[in-house]
Amino acid sequence: MPKRKDLKSVLIIGSGPIVIGQACEFDYSGSQSLRSLREDGIETILINSNPATIMTDPSMADHIYLLPLTTKSIIQILKEHPQIDAVLPTMGGQTALNLCIEADDKGIWEDFNVKLIGVDIDAINITEDREQFRELMLKIDVPMAPQATATSFLKGKEIAQEFGFPLVIRSSYTLGGAGASIVYKAEDFDQLLSFGLEASPIHEVMIDKAMMGWKEYELELLRDKNDNVVIICSIENMDPMGIHTGDSITVAPAMTLSDKTYQRMRDMAIKMMRSIGDFEGGCNVQFAVSPDEKEDIIAIEINPRVSRSSALASKATGYPIAKVATKLAIGYSLDELENGITKSTSALFEPTLDYVIVKIPRWNFDKFEGSDRTLGLQMKAVGEVMGIGRSFQEALHKATQSLEIKRNGLGADGKGYTDYNQIIDKLTNASWDRVFAIYDAIAMGIPLTQIYDITKIDMWYLKQYEELFQLQKEISTYTIETLSRDLLLEAKQKGYGDRQIAHMLGCLESQVYTKREELKVQRVFKLVDTCAAEFKAKTPYYYSTFENEIETADGEIIIANESIVTDKKKIIVLGSGPNRIGQGIEFDYCCVHGVLAAAECGYETIMINCNPETVSTDFDTADKLYFEPVFWEHIYDIIRHEKPEGVIVQLGGQTALKLAEKLTKYGIKIIGTSFEALDLAEDRGSFSDLLKRNNIPYPEFGIAETADEALALADELDFPILVRPSYVLGGQGMKIVINKDDLVKHVVDLLGRMPGNKLLLDHYLDGAIEAEADAICDADGNVYIIGIMEHIEPCGIHSGDSNATLPAFNLGEFVLQQIKDHTRTIATELKTVGLINVQFAVKDDIVYIIEANPRASRTVPFIAKAYKEPYVNYATKVMLGHNKVTDFNFNPQLEGFAIKQPVFSFNKFPNVDKKLGPEMKSTGESILFIDSLKDDQFYDLYSRRKMYLNK
Repeated sequence: MPKRKDLKSVLIIGSGPIVIGQACEFDYSGSQSLRSLREDGIETILINSNPATIMTDPSMADHIYLLPLTTKSIIQILKEHPQIDAVLPTMGGQTALNLCIEADDKGIWEDFNVKLIGVDIDAINITEDREQFRELMLKIDVPMAPQATATSFLKGKEIAQEFGFPLVIRSSYTLGGAGASIVYKAEDFDQLLSFGLEASPIHEVMIDKAMMGWKEYELELLRDKNDNVVIICSIENMDPMGIHTGDSITVAPAMTLSDKTYQRMRDMAIKMMRSIGDFEGGCNVQFAVSPDEKEDIIAIEINPRVSRSSALASKATGYPIAKVATKLAIGYSLDELENGITKSTSALFEPTLDYVIVKIPRWNFDKFEGSDRTLGLQMKAVGEVMGIGRSFQEALHKATQSLEIKRNGLGADGKGYTDYNQIIDKLTNASWDRVFAIYDAIAMGIPLTQIYDITKIDMWYLKQYEELFQLQKEISTYTIETLSRDLLLEAKQKGYGDRQIAHMLGCLESQVYTKREELKVQRVFKLVDTCAAEFKAKTPYYYSTFENEIETADGEIIIANESIVTDKKKIIVLGSGPNRIGQGIEFDYCCVHGVLAAAECGYETIMINCNPETVSTDFDTADKLYFEPVFWEHIYDIIRHEKPEGVIVQLGGQTALKLAEKLTKYGIKIIGTSFEALDLAEDRGSFSDLLKRNNIPYPEFGIAETADEALALADELDFPILVRPSYVLGGQGMKIVINKDDLVKHVVDLLGRMPGNKLLLDHYLDGAIEAEADAICDADGNVYIIGIMEHIEPCGIHSGDSNATLPAFNLGEFVLQQIKDHTRTIATELKTVGLINVQFAVKDDIVYIIEANPRASRTVPFIAKAYKEPYVNYATKVMLGHNKVTDFNFNPQLEGFAIKQPVFSFNKFPNVDKKLGPEMKSTGESILFIDSLKDDQFYDLYSRRKMYLNK
């Protein structure tokens, strides 16, 4: 039992829908926290409006409320559960903290006699109110940048006059740097000041003297009731001050900080945490350090909650910060808790790493046409990847290979920039792909001193880049036949992929692989163990690297591989990689359920993924976790090492599906629907033949590979025409065109961005209703439709951006029967084993097929939550051949309707066209339950349904 006897029931506030600046790191933290409380027999009540995440799964808490995050919902829950003793608001990001403060201001906690644990209100107020925070720092002798608070336009102007430019404007009580900006010149100040004041809920900004070029660091701390404080992780931003930490490339442990300065920073962080309030839990502190020998330190901010970096720090160290922070909040002290990795030492220790972590953000600027792509104080990334390696260079390469942006790593893939002015521009105006541009600058011969002067990225990092390029230059002088083992091993140890080495040598990737096999340059797997192997780790959490052979005392030649292969039957689940628009955390939800279902069927489960924000990469979700890029070379080596029964690809979105062809080619069994069926659904010609054979209507279409072919097709199809590239997710590059000029412009643009892609041109069914169905199908052709949704918006708005209503509200029996019949026919004709999603357009009572995807879809978690049924669990057991569809007793429960509502992050891109169309733009979703169609919220959505259609 917990050390506090007065806590029997705890309310946790979640973070709501995913937006830029607050992604699924908080769902990971919240999920850990719920598990942590339940281990101690505490009743858990959760409020969160996000249906896509594993956190709101019925198995995660005793009572789950999928309600809007408002004080009205809080009061409803507290009335229904008078037994709630305490609220833990530190796991739900800024959203949860803000709601907690609002409830406190309204006296709600006091009215219901609910205690606050894990933080106190004073701590939140001190850290959020920049003026109070500044005064406290001065009192405890922690230096800060010259700054002042403005609550009016006039006051802001006065401060700017006093400080001079450049200046930083930061809004109070905001998340992800909302409202923040750097002002270089006086003429931009008025507009940016107004923007900052408007973004703050209390209309307050802090104006700082800009510390441009200073280095930025973060520390993750935990404190218990006995005032023991441990620093879990030091994180260094490779990018200097001026770029939001969520948009920075970050490295752990800190690389360029002297030990003396680190100790000063450590002491300062502990002093700061102790000064803001008397509470037990986690804290994130950010500092800036001057880039000279003096290494002056100034404090930037402190967050009294688990932060975006806590998830990264947990995955980086193997130390489960949210889990331990929760235990501390319910009264444990650090020395009473065990280290979850070693299972033999206590949690009162500071992890040491014998490897390096590199996090790179993942952006989606192509979804926001006309957006400002330079990076600054407002976070713009939608996801992130993490690479683990024995060196910075290896970790950096693994992270770049994880991004899924058609790059094979840094350089050596023929896709680098070669124009001097373009490179200088990308370095000067921090671009999203500056991580690649630095390499290209070195390849072009731009001196390191010049790159440093422009970027202020520490010279140590630039020299690491230079070493990589020198190695590429040296390898390029050899052929595959003449390359030595030493050089090949060095390239692999520095993270170069086989594809890149093949590019340097002018040969095929498979030849490099064969050469590696011959010379025994093979991946070995190492444990993430939190304590640099001082104690034995019991947790199977691995990363790969390359090592030289070691000769033992008795003359045996070995390479130390710490991943021991068992003789159990194994299943590998491929994860979905970094979050991005079109492929979000819904797929992580599916992967986690797939892992759990495979375990229930008696398999050893193995997860491969590179996303530090999610539950799938928790070290105890699967029996074994490989934190590796979902990149062919890495996956193939793991498969050869583990020899699984097969690989599940249909739960990890497009990331995993893209690898299906290669897996099939190499004779690796795909569990569930075969690659041939997946490919048939993607190949528009073959799929249309299937529909034609079965008398299923579909919009007229054609395939074009040039602008001329597109124009010829347009005469047959008739405008409006929907143009889309093949093999994409989230409607990437889709557009409705209404005349020949628009058509040519869009086709030329698409072929420029995606050379060699086949473009599909469909006659667009103007004014049609859009609907979709998800189903489970087994090898015997039994089909169960888990849900039919009708979109409130008309056909032409991407399904991920539509309000999807379950069940359908406006389709007659005749239309619904067609949907059911077509879904069953398509599922069986495609020989689906597992999940399938089919999308329809309904016009004049005829149901046309838009597309079919024989895989887990974005809507499966939503239907599972709405109907309270574990559909992914059932589908996985069907894929594994463990069950037939007919074995399950389906019993959906939903009174009224559930609506999946998209949530957008347009506020990060103020100048972007906000109209919706066939290309997906939403970053997250929430769920809304209504009793009837007379509900005001439904009426409001329905009345606005055509407002945004972007043709």
